[in-house]
Amino acid sequence: MVLLPLSPPPMLQLLTRLPPEKVFPLLPLQTQGARKSAVNSNPKSETNLIAKEPGSENLLTTLWADFQIIFERDPAAESRLEVLFCYPGFHALCLYRLAHSLHQYQVPFLPRFISHIARFLTGIEIHPGAVIGKGAFIDHGLGVVIGETAIIGENVLIYQGVTLGGTGKETGKRHPTLGNQVVVGAGAKILGNLHIGDQVRIGAGSIVLQNVPADCTVVGVPGRIVSKPGKGCPLEHGILPDPEAAAIRSLIVRIEKLEQQVQQFAPTGKMPVPLSKFPIP
Repeated sequence: MVLLPLSPPPMLQLLTRLPPEKVFPLLPLQTQGARKSAVNSNPKSETNLIAKEPGSENLLTTLWADFQIIFERDPAAESRLEVLFCYPGFHALCLYRLAHSLHQYQVPFLPRFISHIARFLTGIEIHPGAVIGKGAFIDHGLGVVIGETAIIGENVLIYQGVTLGGTGKETGKRHPTLGNQVVVGAGAKILGNLHIGDQVRIGAGSIVLQNVPADCTVVGVPGRIVSKPGKGCPLEHGILPDPEAAAIRSLIVRIEKLEQQVQQFAPTGKMPVPLSKFPIP
């Protein structure tokens, strides 16, 4: 009886020739210092994740922060089981974290396919190339779109219908950058390569087309800063100031003063009904 040497299957031979980080892209096989030195020596070989992302924690730590922040931001969250199975925003972030990890290692097709599956299941579209810090919370989430070059800081709250998009077919950095502790109201649109500072509040339905400094509140179309640093920044969307209503009120007060002056010099007769009789919006 002659024993022939057994050779491994072709697929196993291929896997043994690949470096470990290509076979297991999600395992932290390199230390943070080693990855920094590798990126600095050849910056084009790998996306500089540590320099770009707001935090370099591993995948499980980031997902745990995304999970815990839900109980702080949403009073309707009653149990961990409910959050785990009934929150599409958390599901979308989990799939995004996986797709983003593969995208960092330049894996073709699979990250975009995972993103497409997440969009089909949750109604939330997050490009694998986007950078999202830990503690992000997408509340309700239906219709949220986050572009490829968008950068989002830590502990950001995003409501349904929000778009972090571009303004054309330009290449390079073309999507907004959000700081930490930012709140983006339902239906808000932030378009272009803009910078939104820390602790900014963007009202529901606003369209932001300019940079916003930190600790400000933005409302309207186009978005206007209605609360500047040092003057408070309300958290509740229901008490956001309305600049158009304030302008109308000031005009009504001015017109009433002019009517009183005209009445003093006018001949005897009936004056028109003062504007104070009409409801002020």
